Amino acid sequence: MLFIIITFTYWFSLYIYVPVFVSYLDFLGGTYTLVGFIVGSYGIMQILLRLPVGIISDRLQIRKPFVIIGLITGVISCFGFALTESLGFALLARFVSGVTASMWVAFTVLYASYFKQEDTTKAMGNVQFITVSSQLISMGLSGYLVSHWGWKAPFWLGGVIGTIGILLALRVREISGEKNAKKIEKHELTEVFREKIVLKAAILSAIAHAVLFITMFGFTPDYALTIGAESKTLLFLVFSFMVPHAVAPIVTGRYLVARFQKWTILMIGFFGTFIFSAIIPFISSLPILYVTQALNGFAQGMTIPLLMGMAIQTIPNNKRATAMGLFQAIYALGIFLGPFVAGLFSNEDTYVSVFLTAGGAGFIGVILSVKWGFMKTTVQGERAQSF
Repeated sequence: MLFIIITFTYWFSLYIYVPVFVSYLDFLGGTYTLVGFIVGSYGIMQILLRLPVGIISDRLQIRKPFVIIGLITGVISCFGFALTESLGFALLARFVSGVTASMWVAFTVLYASYFKQEDTTKAMGNVQFITVSSQLISMGLSGYLVSHWGWKAPFWLGGVIGTIGILLALRVREISGEKNAKKIEKHELTEVFREKIVLKAAILSAIAHAVLFITMFGFTPDYALTIGAESKTLLFLVFSFMVPHAVAPIVTGRYLVARFQKWTILMIGFFGTFIFSAIIPFISSLPILYVTQALNGFAQGMTIPLLMGMAIQTIPNNKRATAMGLFQAIYALGIFLGPFVAGLFSNEDTYVSVFLTAGGAGFIGVILSVKWGFMKTTVQGERAQSF
């Protein structure tokens, strides 16, 4: 329970301002290209840090210090936004938040260590549920805070909640099995880098996160404001997306995986992502937007935790942080490139190119899921025939 609360504070401080972030950067005078870069810069530090964090964590077989570092940098980022009011400092604070997100490697591996190896997908589903629940609550408060206390209110609250997380994290204990596990050797690192399933899962996750950070964690709230939403009513958009997004990992991990092939689930999830992202700029009714984004939230929620579980399920415990670091470093490319490319292709008068970029990424996910799923099925069939 303690770890769950700490995870809640971690994501709360990271996402409390997300629904109003693009609008806040507009308020500061940022162009769409610059706004897209600042939003996506969150991913740059993750690209640089997540793999080294994973390797160091495995070499030392420790997770707790990285958890604490993640919480501390999250607080620094929130207070950085709160105490400054320029695009330059906003970019710097966003970079620091990328350091925070890089420490998620340690969070996921520590939590997975509490479960049997065959239950990894279930564990990642639980992690995603905790993650999305905290994002739901924090993002739901964002617009309300801004409408009543101004742009800085979400940043101040995020910093306070993050500070509570730091104090709680000091009480976390790593299980003895983790500390006594065989430390990863240098020659074993290359084995992790050659794991095809890790690379495939990471590429698909990069696509999924690119869509997520273009849509709900990027431009969708800002688009909703242009068709009649208000800052205080963004709560409805957040709930319409995030509730299904929170439920989907549980449904997928506990029910769908037992009944369907994982590649089939991925194909369906990416297809929904493609459709419900591409149609956003053609919707002029808020209720219809809420319905379509509820479906989008569920579709995206089907893919992300499933890919996370696939990335480490077959990896020994002493190599898991390295595998997770590689996986998360690659998908961080999507976090950066998604909103940056979407902002680059956009103009000030329309969101069409922004959301078509998101839809196009989802369609690529469909194609790769079909291709790699077909290849896996073919290989399994050939092996069965050889017996």
